[in-house]
Amino acid sequence: MGKGKALHGRFRASSDRIFDACNMVFMLCLMVVTLYPFLNTLAVSLNEANDSIRGGIYLWPREFTWSNYEFVFKEATIFHATLISILRTVAGTVTSVFCCAMVAYTISRPEYVLRKFVSIAFILTMYFNGGLIPNFLLVRELGMLGTFWVYIVPGLIGVFNVIVIRSFIEGLPEGILESARIDGAGEFTTFVRIVLPLCVPVLATVSLFTAVSQWNSWFDVFLYNSSYEQWSTLQYELMKILQNSNTSVNAQDYASQFAGSENLAKPVTPTSIRSTMTIVASVPIILVYPFLQKYFVKGMTLGGVKG
Repeated sequence: MGKGKALHGRFRASSDRIFDACNMVFMLCLMVVTLYPFLNTLAVSLNEANDSIRGGIYLWPREFTWSNYEFVFKEATIFHATLISILRTVAGTVTSVFCCAMVAYTISRPEYVLRKFVSIAFILTMYFNGGLIPNFLLVRELGMLGTFWVYIVPGLIGVFNVIVIRSFIEGLPEGILESARIDGAGEFTTFVRIVLPLCVPVLATVSLFTAVSQWNSWFDVFLYNSSYEQWSTLQYELMKILQNSNTSVNAQDYASQFAGSENLAKPVTPTSIRSTMTIVASVPIILVYPFLQKYFVKGMTLGGVKG
């Protein structure tokens, strides 16, 4: 009997080691597949432009240079567009998350008699909408064309985010909210001082979703503010550069923009500019992830399962 248990234990230990080894190999392969495109793009952006045309660049540059980044940052619109992107990301994330949390708290309260009707109305908007032209006409009639508010107001309420936050709030102990009311706190005071601090994990998760969406958005700029350069964003500038670089433009056309400068001997190419702009647009939002990572799993787990 004891010998059988020992054999079973050794077999189980061996199977666990095999599983751990396979799991490690799988995760390493997944990591390589995930990181390689970014590292390759970074290597191309740091490589001399004409040399990049030859190909054969994988994880590190063959002829290191900063010329591609110097060319990109010589564009005056890049700094202004970056500032607008940062402002819309910060303002859009803060306002959207706060408004979504207020709506979620409202429809999570059992004493709110219309909560089922409102919830169904919100969910329907996830499947049906007016379409592109009605949305454009609505924004125009609201007077938001050519303004910064067109980035904030239309996306103020995200139904998916509301559902996630509502599920989290419904899992909070009811006694805490009742205690606040007994102490004389109103609904808004309860929401701000009790509910919001307890919802930090799910709010951080929703903030990450919203910030990435705001940072990567460019179509609304194209649709509503393409004629207003003062409201252009970094992603929209990236889109224009990518679009222009896909046309039949050769390296000499780009090199001509360096006329009279010390960089004339190091022209840029469409490929090098695409890679450089991709890195410039990606790095800022990537830096946000480490600060919110510890809340992400907890927020999604508790927000997706009631109780």
